[in-house]
Amino acid sequence: MDLLNYAFMQRALLAAVLVGITAPAVGIYLVQRRQALMGDGIGHVAMTGVGLGFLLSWSPVWMATLVSIVGAVLMELIRWYGRARGDIALAMLFYGGMAGGVMFINLAPTGSNANLTSYLFGSLSTVSESDVTAICLLAAFVVLVTVGLRRQLFAVSQDEEFARVTGLPVRFLNLLTAVTAAVTVTVAMRVVGLLLVSALMVVPVAAAQALSRSFAATFAIAVAIGVSVTIGGTVTSYYQDVPPGATIVLLTIAAFIVLTVLATPLARRRARALAAAQPAPDPAEYAVPAGRKPRGEPDA
Repeated sequence: MDLLNYAFMQRALLAAVLVGITAPAVGIYLVQRRQALMGDGIGHVAMTGVGLGFLLSWSPVWMATLVSIVGAVLMELIRWYGRARGDIALAMLFYGGMAGGVMFINLAPTGSNANLTSYLFGSLSTVSESDVTAICLLAAFVVLVTVGLRRQLFAVSQDEEFARVTGLPVRFLNLLTAVTAAVTVTVAMRVVGLLLVSALMVVPVAAAQALSRSFAATFAIAVAIGVSVTIGGTVTSYYQDVPPGATIVLLTIAAFIVLTVLATPLARRRARALAAAQPAPDPAEYAVPAGRKPRGEPDA
């Protein structure tokens, strides 16, 4: 493959593989917690970090990571204490993050809307060596948390009250999940883009759930789908000169549709097999005892 002869494509493919692993690995917990759109909200907040990075002449990836973590923690605090006005506070946080990113990057001496676009929708040619280093370190943190604490995170995602009764630090684990999601967003923004990363965190998990109900199997299938579509989208973007983020998301949606169609007859077959495996009812249970009339039979 001639694309491997170019250093920028080597960096892009490595980043794509890491994104394909980390996004579904975090997304499975967000889906279980019914917070599928959390990644989208963090992506809005991360725009401020990108703009600040250009304004302060610092790495946009690391600055976006710091701002995203702060935003994710605020989102969790709003979820705990916001109550009736929590949705308004979240809306201000998300839209403020977008506006701050646009403002800061236009104030930066070397910034422009073109720079911001590459972070919003992904760009293969702009993935630098420093970006790859940051992505590798951040991806290692995400994998360590999502795999090393999978039992605890799964328990909290399923039932917070039960997890609290069993002695798990529920609030800490919720914060850790939010921080890990924030880190994942910044890992993915150079390949997929901030506005599209949420799809890669959620859709592979939904596709995997159509094939399996086991958490371990769903996790593995989702990661496999994530890696496949990110590599496929990156290669397609190189040869067809199309946006990588949009290509990856469209491939992810296509994979969801195909797997859902294939899973429908499989689910029916499982249901029939389950029904056949159940023991037949005992006729004696429905026999009428001697001296008693069947229900509904009138008296003589």
